[in-house]
Order: sequence, then structure tokens, then C-alpha cells
Amino acid sequence: MEKRVFEVPVKVRYSEMDYDLGLKPSALMLFLQDLASDNAEQLGFGYSFVREHNLAWFLLKYHMEFDEYPSGTYDLTIKTEPRGYNKLFAFRDFEILSAEKRLGRVASTWALADMDTRSMASVAEVMANKENMKPFEKRDDDLAYGKIRIPEKFDFEKVFEIRFEDIDVNQHANNANYIIWAFEPLGFEFRKSRKLKTLDLMFKKEIKYGSNVLSQVAVADDTTTHVLKNAETGEDLCMICAKWVQK
Repeated sequence: MEKRVFEVPVKVRYSEMDYDLGLKPSALMLFLQDLASDNAEQLGFGYSFVREHNLAWFLLKYHMEFDEYPSGTYDLTIKTEPRGYNKLFAFRDFEILSAEKRLGRVASTWALADMDTRSMASVAEVMANKENMKPFEKRDDDLAYGKIRIPEKFDFEKVFEIRFEDIDVNQHANNANYIIWAFEPLGFEFRKSRKLKTLDLMFKKEIKYGSNVLSQVAVADDTTTHVLKNAETGEDLCMICAKWVQK
């Protein structure tokens, strides 16, 4: 399939950096989410289109690999390419750059939900007549999603309440909050001495206002495994595996 790459300049603000000028992972996820939404809208299969058909896009998983995690960088360029679809899923890639230097790559998988039945819709059927979205074709340099293995026990846990500010246009907690809840139990000393190298996220279920999230984390050297659960029902919300390097 012919490459169709779109790019936008991103000005990183102080509020989107941590104390050491590293880009907050939640801010990065919002950049990616906003670019994906804007690009899909531009190409005719974004929020306006799916809302008209009582559908909604939702993110299933990310795989991120960083050559150098963004830190002390105020001007980024983020490129995105809609890679196409198969029967149930759509795929989108991203590239993060600073002054032409590649900092990282991201692969993502998306699905469509029927807002009436809350069940998955066929992406292939919805996208069949969309000129700007074609069937997915694999490439030799595609990123490979990592397997997230759930540990038998966890080292830390913490509970968070879903606030009104956490809710997005789909009336559930925005995906960027998940990385905040996942990483918070790691503590200051761990976070200040490390930066992300790879990140795999698998989103399982939405959570809404008024509920509570249980964040559990297991630490094995520079690899952390995270599970977010609905604290009331015990349902899995998100699973994450992060690999870190020393600063």
C-alpha cells in the first residue's frame, strides 16, 4: 500500500514536562491521540463520521520503541500514517522526531464499537468505501507488539478515583489517564533515575465517572508490569509492560 504520511509540529509546554524536563508519558499519549483524531477527521473517517453512524473508535493497544525518550525538547515533529484495516481492526503508525532526529516509533491498533449494543463493529464493512483507508499490508520494518505476561504477585498497588476531569467525549476515562495510574505506584526514586525504552499497552475495558481504579505493579530490575482493575468489580481495564533505561 502506498505510504500516506502526515506530520504536525508539536510545541511541548512546561506543563507537559516532569521536574527533569522529560515529556510526561500522559502528554505523549494525548499528542498521539489528538493527531490520530485530527487525521482521521481530515480523511473522512473521524469523529464526525463515526458519530453519525452511532459508532466510536477505541484504542486497543500501543507498542512504543524509543531511540531516545524526549527530554529537554520543546519542539517535536510527530508523523502519522493510517496503515489500513482488516476485518475487525484498523492500524496506525507514528514517528516522533526532534530536528530531523528520530526519537521513537509507535504502532497502534484500533477498533470500532457500536454505541447501542456496546459490541465491536466490522471495521472492514465500515471502511469498505473509504478512499483514504485501504486493507492493511504488512511491511518488513513493522514494529512487533510485545507479549504482556501477568505476574503472580505485585510489589506495589494504589487506588484512584475517577474524576469528572478524567472523562472524555465518549463518556469514559481517557486513555492518557491509564498511564498516570499505572506509573504512579512506582514512586519518585524509581522514576527520577530512569526513562522509557519500550512500552506495550493493552486496553481491555472502559471505566466511567465515580468508579475506582486499582493500580498494581510488579518490578523486575528495569522492567515493570502493570495491571489496572476496576476496584469494585475486579475486571481488568489495562495491562502494561514497560522497559526502562538508566538516565
